Amino acid sequence: MDEAGPDAALPLDREDVVAALLAQRSRFLAFVERRVGSRAVAEDLLQTAFARTLEKGGALKDGEGAVAWFYRLLRNALVDHHRRQAAEGRALAVEARDADSAPEDPELKGAVCACLGDLLPTLKPSYAELVRQVDLEGRAVPDVAREAGITANNAGVRLHRARLALKRSLERSCGACAAHGCLDCSCKPRG
Repeated sequence: MDEAGPDAALPLDREDVVAALLAQRSRFLAFVERRVGSRAVAEDLLQTAFARTLEKGGALKDGEGAVAWFYRLLRNALVDHHRRQAAEGRALAVEARDADSAPEDPELKGAVCACLGDLLPTLKPSYAELVRQVDLEGRAVPDVAREAGITANNAGVRLHRARLALKRSLERSCGACAAHGCLDCSCKPRG
C-alpha cells in the first residue's frame, strides 16, 4: 500500500481507516477551527465526526481515500453547525424583540413570587444581574448586553439559562406553590 499522500486509498478495514484518520487529526482540527473560529467548538465537531466515522466507517467505497471521505464528512458537519447557529440566532432575535415589545402588566408584576428576591442571589452573579435588569427592572436585552460587553444573542442565551436556573430554584424552594404559578405566594423559602 502506498502511503505517499493523505488521500491514498485504504482497505475498508475499520482499524486501518481509524489509524489513517487519527494520523491526520491535527490537520482536521485546524481545518474545522478556521471555519468556526473556536477551538472548543472545533474539538466538539471533530469528536462528533470521529464518532460518526466509527458508526458509518463502512460507507467508504472501494478506492475512496479515508481522508478525503472524512473531509467530506467534516464539511457536512460544518454546514449543519452553521445552519443550527443561524437558526438559534434568529430564534433569539425573535425572543429579544418579543420581550422588548411585550406590554408591562402591573397586576402581574405585583404578583411575582415573594421568594424570588431571596433566591435570586443563589444564582450565578451574572445570571442574577441579567434577571434583575431585564425581568425586574424591565430593561431591554440589547441595552443590558451592550453594557455588559456581550452580544444581544449571548445575553438572550444567558437570560434563558438564568430563568431556567431560577425556575429550578423556585421549584425546589417553594414546592407546590411554584407548581401553581407562585401567584399570591405565601410560602417561606426552604433554602
